[in-house]
Amino acid sequence: MFFFLQLWFRGVRSSKFRHVYGEPAKREKCYDNIQITKNAHDSQFCAVNPKFIAVVTEVAGGGAFIVIPINCTGRLDFNASRVTGHAGPILDIKWNPFNDNVIASCSDDCTIKLWHIPDEGLSVHLTDWLVELQGHKRRVAYIEWHPTAENILFSAGFDHLVIVWDIEKGEAVNVIDCHRDAIHSMSLNRDGSLLATTCKDKKLRVIEPRTGIVKSEGLCHAGSKASKVVYLGSTGRLLTTGFSRHSDRQYSVWDENDLSKPLSTDTIDSSSGIVFPFYDADTNVVFLAGKGDGNIRYYEITDEAPYVHFLNQFLSGNPQRGLGFMPKRGLKTSQCEVFRFYKLHATKGMCEPISMVVPRKSDQFHEDLYPDTAAPKPALSAQEWIKGTNAMPLLMSMKTGEQSNALNITSIKQRHFKPPEPPVIDNNKRKFAFLSTETIPDYRSKDLIIEKSQKTSSNQTTKFQQLQQRFGHVEVNNKDMPLIKEINSLGDNILTEHDLRSAYQSQSEEIRKLKKQLANSEQRVKELEDQVRKLLAK
Repeated sequence: MFFFLQLWFRGVRSSKFRHVYGEPAKREKCYDNIQITKNAHDSQFCAVNPKFIAVVTEVAGGGAFIVIPINCTGRLDFNASRVTGHAGPILDIKWNPFNDNVIASCSDDCTIKLWHIPDEGLSVHLTDWLVELQGHKRRVAYIEWHPTAENILFSAGFDHLVIVWDIEKGEAVNVIDCHRDAIHSMSLNRDGSLLATTCKDKKLRVIEPRTGIVKSEGLCHAGSKASKVVYLGSTGRLLTTGFSRHSDRQYSVWDENDLSKPLSTDTIDSSSGIVFPFYDADTNVVFLAGKGDGNIRYYEITDEAPYVHFLNQFLSGNPQRGLGFMPKRGLKTSQCEVFRFYKLHATKGMCEPISMVVPRKSDQFHEDLYPDTAAPKPALSAQEWIKGTNAMPLLMSMKTGEQSNALNITSIKQRHFKPPEPPVIDNNKRKFAFLSTETIPDYRSKDLIIEKSQKTSSNQTTKFQQLQQRFGHVEVNNKDMPLIKEINSLGDNILTEHDLRSAYQSQSEEIRKLKKQLANSEQRVKELEDQVRKLLAK
């Protein structure tokens, strides 16, 4: 009997995080009436910082995401302003860790764009981006900011490339071409000197991002579904989630220097949703959340085998489409909150905050729960990192909010982005340009005109949508300029349904005129060709 008691007590670990529990926010503290995207891409579609929450939304054509001030909870206005500038669906969004007003987005249109969000939020649709990064040949799947260097961004595309960008110059620092198939995830270590990736070829790679040299690689999970990876801080270890050969969900711990076999592997369950890992370097707790289910499991990471120890899990009957998380500096220390998720519900348009809380009675600051965390200041400039310098993140106190190593910050200047000012439009010039447009008479027969008009009317809606999608990317001639100027002038003042209908009717009429002119030109060309053919026959 004593022997069995010894075995039982040996299985119980003492940990300050053993009784952590998830506390969902009340309904009035959630973000409701959000048209969350239904895209099947395996990213989170949600990004959070202490100022804003951004969620990718469902739109008909193009891509958009909504930005909400973090305190503006409750039901969202249906006509709320969005960031709309991508020509294809948005696949991933990430806030700049050193500037809470700058967010990056990547899209199906093969571009990455950076946007500046004013402190008060958006009052109109934002279509003007700060920087556009073009280099991928296919859609861009994931983006990650460098954790310590300013203005360094990583992007992974379906062209099997990882590109390192210097966003201040708007150019690529390095193109990493070592993957043979689609990239499933990427993660940087604590100082950003190494990049870990998982790939559809089932390999886990650790890469030196400045040179593109693969430091080590090995076979990851045997299942056919996507694997995800996260660096476990500065421990030199990685944690991956994936599927076994029998489609069981599992996680593995790896040594970054030897990926030939995992240090530890364990089965999670037999569900089908992809598991996403979230690591908190301050508490050494990793959270595993499945997409399509409502569970969030959390484990404590230690330096001794088996390295991962199960703590508890948060259970919910509402499945999640994605999860954003608040940086540590945005948590409420008075409530013993150690992590906070922002859950996108899969079945209803709601974003629900979920606080991970350590149950303690005292309201005082607990130093054991809140060591100094990463500050919103870069430790390196982009050029310093590119030249080979590495540095750990600058830290700040969770109690006072002050920098704990302020001596290193005096030489660092944070770059503040300013949105470009809208161009000044002269309405008189626009009117004179429209009035001076040459009117071309139509000499075609009446029957031909009626037939062409019917064909044009039947395809009008489709052609109009194509024109809207391609409008910013085609070259136009001088005859089309008045139409374009009128469309722009109408677009600048769209406020009501009546204005939208008027703009649509005006644009449709102008498009119909252009169609007639084009048909007239084609008929005239055909007639001239017939005359030339007859002359040659003689």
